[in-house]
Amino acid sequence: MTFSQKAVVNPGVVIGRTPLYRQLYVQVLFGIAIGAGLGHYLPDLAVAMKPLGDAFIKLVKMLIGPIIFTTVVGGIAKMGDAKTVGRVGVKALIYFEVTTTAALVFGLLAVDFLRPGAGMHVDPATLDPSSVAAYVHGAHGLSAVDFLMNIIPNTAIDAFARGDVLQVLLFAVLMGFALSYIGARGRLITEFLDQASNALFTVVGIIMRVAPIGAFGAMAFTIGKYGIATLQQLFFLVGSIYLTCALYTIIVLGIIMHWCGISLWRFLLYIKEEIFIVVGTASSEVVLPRLMAKLENLGCEKTVVGLVVPTGYSFNLTGSTISLSMAAMFLAQATDIPVSWEQQLAIVGLIMLTSKGAASVPGTAFVVLAATLSVTNVVPVAALSLILGVDRFVSEARGVTNLIGNGVATLVVSKWENALDPQRAGEVLSGRAGTIVADRPETILEEEQLMWTAPGAGVEGA
Repeated sequence: MTFSQKAVVNPGVVIGRTPLYRQLYVQVLFGIAIGAGLGHYLPDLAVAMKPLGDAFIKLVKMLIGPIIFTTVVGGIAKMGDAKTVGRVGVKALIYFEVTTTAALVFGLLAVDFLRPGAGMHVDPATLDPSSVAAYVHGAHGLSAVDFLMNIIPNTAIDAFARGDVLQVLLFAVLMGFALSYIGARGRLITEFLDQASNALFTVVGIIMRVAPIGAFGAMAFTIGKYGIATLQQLFFLVGSIYLTCALYTIIVLGIIMHWCGISLWRFLLYIKEEIFIVVGTASSEVVLPRLMAKLENLGCEKTVVGLVVPTGYSFNLTGSTISLSMAAMFLAQATDIPVSWEQQLAIVGLIMLTSKGAASVPGTAFVVLAATLSVTNVVPVAALSLILGVDRFVSEARGVTNLIGNGVATLVVSKWENALDPQRAGEVLSGRAGTIVADRPETILEEEQLMWTAPGAGVEGA
């Protein structure tokens, strides 16, 4: 038996309708529902399911570094123009800062209007600072100099070993420029990296077959450990963050997508599998390879995708900034601490800076909040203990918003650079296009295309 593809490789041919039960998003939803039920009725057993979710996340994360490296190096080497790469990077950073600022202001206005912490009347003196001590410790060393120094890996191998996206991206950009400079002498390396990229995306396609199991394990653990009662206790805060993220996506990102000439709703349907995987695992990183492939398939140039998406995962976390600004003000409201508009602006400004420095730190949300509260000295850091129990639920909303925001960012920068094929995008979103991603046959967008067949079965439609 050999592994082959049941994909149509001619761009003008459309894949037939797949049975509902074989579609990935349906399987993931089923896994989430079963996991939530198990967590509610058999919490002890559900907590033991945690390794299933952790294993799935680790399986995908082990490929993120190599995929970013092969994609970015190959794209820059073929482009052959350092000025173009630099221009794309500058435009992406400008866009990131604008949308991140908008997200912070959006969250600030929402929390001031909804006031989810009002009426709790928590006495800060009764809070236990030991429960957040680890996050306070992690908040040290988030200065701008430390952040810039951390982008440079100790060795090239260390960047891959640690899985640091920015470090891998830096090495990939330098290698891409080097191959572009030496020209034909580096052609064999470029061709090898292209083939390696094809193989890596095929591995992602295989791993995605177990996404429903990973979503089941992660959701079962969450409900089993924290319980529905924990969510109910602070439901107003959690609901406010979900509502604000949804409104930000519909209003702000909707306007941006309208400018791009692309329907936000159709784009959301296009990445529905990724959205449900993020909901199940509470991690937006696990769908980074799939998002890159889908954006290429949508008509974005490979180099733009390779630069914008990985960078966005550190600089364009709009969902995280919304939840952080709302959480900071919630803690002030819950502890009856008055905060002026000047103090609020100072807090969200610091969140914007510290969120960049903590991009690769475990427990990023609490590390950023701890650093911000320590510097502003308005709300006691110990107040973080109030939201420890519900952060896992909030992470789903911010993860989905981060995912959508980075997809939209890539489309915007691609259009800005005239590197977006609007006709291709329209055909893909309407279901009229084939399934080719860049120069490789699609292997991960529709998992039902992957199957085991006897040798010589070939490819349908070829």
